[in-house]
Amino acid sequence: MADSTAVQPRFLGFRVTPLTRRRLANFRANRRGFWSFWIFLVLFVLSLGAEFIANDKPLLIKYDNALYWPVFQAYPETTFGGEFETETDYRDPFVRQLIEEKGWIVWPPIPYGYRTINYNLPVPAPAPPSADNWLGTDDQGRDVVARLIYGFRISVLFGLVLTAVSSVVGIMAGAVQGYFGGLTDLLFQRFIEIWQGLPTLFLLIILSSVVTPNFWWLLGLLLLFSWTALVHVVRAEFLRARNLDYVRSARALGATDATIMVRHVLPNAMVATLTFMPFILNGSITTLTALDFLGFGLPPGSPSLGELLAQGKANLQAPWLGLTAFFVLAIMLSLLIFIGEAVRDAFDPRKTIGQLSTATSGANEAAAVAAKTKRKAAE
Repeated sequence: MADSTAVQPRFLGFRVTPLTRRRLANFRANRRGFWSFWIFLVLFVLSLGAEFIANDKPLLIKYDNALYWPVFQAYPETTFGGEFETETDYRDPFVRQLIEEKGWIVWPPIPYGYRTINYNLPVPAPAPPSADNWLGTDDQGRDVVARLIYGFRISVLFGLVLTAVSSVVGIMAGAVQGYFGGLTDLLFQRFIEIWQGLPTLFLLIILSSVVTPNFWWLLGLLLLFSWTALVHVVRAEFLRARNLDYVRSARALGATDATIMVRHVLPNAMVATLTFMPFILNGSITTLTALDFLGFGLPPGSPSLGELLAQGKANLQAPWLGLTAFFVLAIMLSLLIFIGEAVRDAFDPRKTIGQLSTATSGANEAAAVAAKTKRKAAE
């Protein structure tokens, strides 16, 4: 007889149920989405350490038997024998000579930040790819690889924050609309239909021209229109579940509406919601890129894939600008689409519940055969 008190396996402190294991197995079964997830994760983690990959400040300096970390702390030029109290310009040949006379310098693989201008270009900017600038420079002499790395990071971070905040707002709105129904549902539906009918891009352009947008201002402006992405999905799940037996039982036992919504209905609604997350992230990144391309996005000088695309359009004689930004954006969005397909397969009830019931029935049959064999042996 099987031990019903067996401890279920845990992962990172959380209990892993058979359904969760089945979903993880389905996610891994989609090989394209599974490997896209790991590729995207590696690229994102590397971009988080962009300062250690592309920077015009050294990673480590040893000077006069002392160690310095310019990437973490700013040092005045007098620290290394210079004359000025201002922050050290490590690209100055005079400063580099002073340091190398009494020590050494460790530079990152790309000795340029996203704002660093290369004044030693052999040709006018934008300069073509070379050993010094692997993918060339933009029209201001800034390294393209450095701007791509920083632009990838800010695009993903912006998309993640916007997706998280807009999803919370959308889930709350859909939950209230679907759970209470009636007049509440009717009024919410009419408001959302009107709100979604507004010309979003034109309104964003107008609002961006009224204020000087930065990361947080732009996030707030896009949040005004992006929260509706999940409302219909969550509303449908709450409308379906509001009259089920377990909800009626909880209501009869005196549970509050907030408790029923959060503890009983919301976990079931999140199954359908999670499958949309990668696609919403994809749309958030695309919207930011479009605004940057049109000049209404992040402030001038910010590392942006859309700004590089705009430079490529304005400098057709420098195809490396538009092509590199296009390929980075295409790879990023393709990976997110493949991840979304894998997540959708993982939460597909036809693959999880069906396979889980098959596995359970198989296990029960095996247990029955074992018990029958044991009784015959005892006889």
